[in-house]
Amino acid sequence: MSTLSFPQNFKLKSLSLIKTGLIVSVFFTSGAAKAQDAFKGLENLFTVPENYVVKHIATAPVIDGDIDEAIWQQGKWTNDFVDIEGDLKPKPSMQTNIKMLWDDSCLYVAARIYDPQVWATLKKHDDIVFRDNDFELFIDPVNTTHGYYEIEVNAINTIFDLYLNKPYRNQGGAVPGWDAHGLRTAVKIQGTLNDPADTDKGWTVEMAIPFKSVNPGFKAAIPQHGTLWRINFSRVEYDTQVQNGQNVKLKDAASGRDLPEHNWVWSSQGVINMHYPERWGYLLFSNHTADDVVFEMPYAEQQKKYLWLIYYRQKEWYRKNQQYASSLKELGIESGCNILKKFNNLRLEATKRQFMALINDEENKITYTINQDGLVEPLNTNH
Repeated sequence: MSTLSFPQNFKLKSLSLIKTGLIVSVFFTSGAAKAQDAFKGLENLFTVPENYVVKHIATAPVIDGDIDEAIWQQGKWTNDFVDIEGDLKPKPSMQTNIKMLWDDSCLYVAARIYDPQVWATLKKHDDIVFRDNDFELFIDPVNTTHGYYEIEVNAINTIFDLYLNKPYRNQGGAVPGWDAHGLRTAVKIQGTLNDPADTDKGWTVEMAIPFKSVNPGFKAAIPQHGTLWRINFSRVEYDTQVQNGQNVKLKDAASGRDLPEHNWVWSSQGVINMHYPERWGYLLFSNHTADDVVFEMPYAEQQKKYLWLIYYRQKEWYRKNQQYASSLKELGIESGCNILKKFNNLRLEATKRQFMALINDEENKITYTINQDGLVEPLNTNH
């Protein structure tokens, strides 16, 4: 679990600290304008991810699609979903929100999806559910961008669940044969399914995701107070019209193909691709009953910003030159940067087909690395 990766790099602070101005409100800081110039053109990939503090509960919700149950009042609704590209595109025309809770066995998710025309067609487990309007979640419990999970559900409550060893951009392979064992889901429709003659309010989703089903090791690791996951949620919505009493996807007149779907998300990706796990939001587990735990961006995550900068620039360099750059200088990146008043060293080790970037400061004993596959790992060395 990510607590092993972040033991000294995040803090749980009471709400009273906000009043004293001690909570850092900026995701990443740097002392030099020149360092910031290195991010020019990539701003959409370095916006601040959303965060959510999830409360521990003693009594689990009944998974029946009814999210008005009293236990759910302990969770807070997120802000409305935004376009997958964030501020690059207009706000979604329909509202979507989620809330979460947890206990010693499961993460619980409730989704509220407003839609005047609720429809779905796919009924078999592991059908390609995103060909319908759907609700999706993505979980990276160890925050490496590798070995993560995706679960999709439509308004019939058909599930498509899969495991990915690494993102598609890194030649990762999806494993649809993986099933989230013990997963429980329910859907409740506020209206009538597949009936365009009436106007619906929308549909709600309720999920219980066992921790043992989204654990990459042999032994299930239950989150603790302070455990940090990466997570995101997506809603796929197609434009439709009524034909012969059914909602049918609109097609492009020239090609005859379905028009592209809308992708609305909790934490903006900055790119039309959910498989950038480094862009997902942060989920912080809390066992406090009061709302006195707030999220502060971990120092390690601020360090990793520079690793991702090197990664994106290396990919650009490769596309242009069919090989990786051999030095930070070629990428226009300085070999040092200041993060929260701590000087950090950046290094790049590269061949034509592979690279590893490293960052560490002079105080901590952890060096973080990223390679050409986007795998982020800590090393117990400051070399």
